[in-house]
Amino acid sequence: MKTLLYYHPLFLEHETGPHPEEPGRLRAILSFLHERYADRLELLAPRRAAREDVAQLHNRAYLSALERICDGGGGDLDPDTPVSARSFEAALHAAGALCDGADALMAGAARSAFGLVRPPGHHAFAASAGGFCMINNVAVAARYLQNKHGIDRVLIIDFDVHHGNGTQDIFYEDGSVFFLSLHRYPFYPGTGSAAERGRGSGKEKTLNLPIPFGQRADEIVEIFAAGAEKAAAHHDPGIILVSAGFDGYEKDPIGGLGLRPEHYGAIGRTLAQIAGRYCGGKILSTLEGGYSISGLPLCVDAYIAGLSKGADD
Repeated sequence: MKTLLYYHPLFLEHETGPHPEEPGRLRAILSFLHERYADRLELLAPRRAAREDVAQLHNRAYLSALERICDGGGGDLDPDTPVSARSFEAALHAAGALCDGADALMAGAARSAFGLVRPPGHHAFAASAGGFCMINNVAVAARYLQNKHGIDRVLIIDFDVHHGNGTQDIFYEDGSVFFLSLHRYPFYPGTGSAAERGRGSGKEKTLNLPIPFGQRADEIVEIFAAGAEKAAAHHDPGIILVSAGFDGYEKDPIGGLGLRPEHYGAIGRTLAQIAGRYCGGKILSTLEGGYSISGLPLCVDAYIAGLSKGADD
């Protein structure tokens, strides 16, 4: 496989009870990939993200509160976000997977890396959790790339069915990070209109592509491709980070935009082609949503295959 895959058993120890974001999601993906790729599949165990790297994005008091709640056995951070005793460690390793992937890509070990992680991250704000998310993995990786590797311009692309409100908020006034989100709208979390375009030095560095329910899937892919090309041309990034959510899948129980695995394959191919033109092919993805246990592995595999095809184009 041409994409480095990062996974840690701790991700299964983030216990959420009867909840759509549950360990079975990752188990299903891993089982499918092991069966399909057998001895060709290599999973890299990520490190625990350094507290200092995470604190570049997240309020230290917030991180201490997360740690304290988890050390106490867990609880509900909000009505949507339950955590357990091992959730903070899982979240730090999820962020670590993205930092490890960033290091590998910058060292030339591969052109593509994907964090098969949980909890997801794109609804996490600098000082609060939300939407199943604790630490904003893609945002931590963006700042890590800037601080450690000197990347001046980072492009974050989010195709989860839910708008990445936490990521947008973190970088809304930051001109060094361009945020593009394609998502169902109106829908949870209520943000992500086309009028939200950034502020201050970040003005015109946010591009939202709100998709109404019922839009044809092939049209959604075309809208995504045009928006991603526009964002890359405008920002000329040194790397592309991707919040890869698969809850736009046609049978997803809490999302859905009529997308099928082949559409995620087309999205992956488009992203790899754009990365090849603008940033030497470097593309770092992280798992966000996707709650169909039967469909999620098919969509993830199609996306990874699309990345490989796009890299070969």
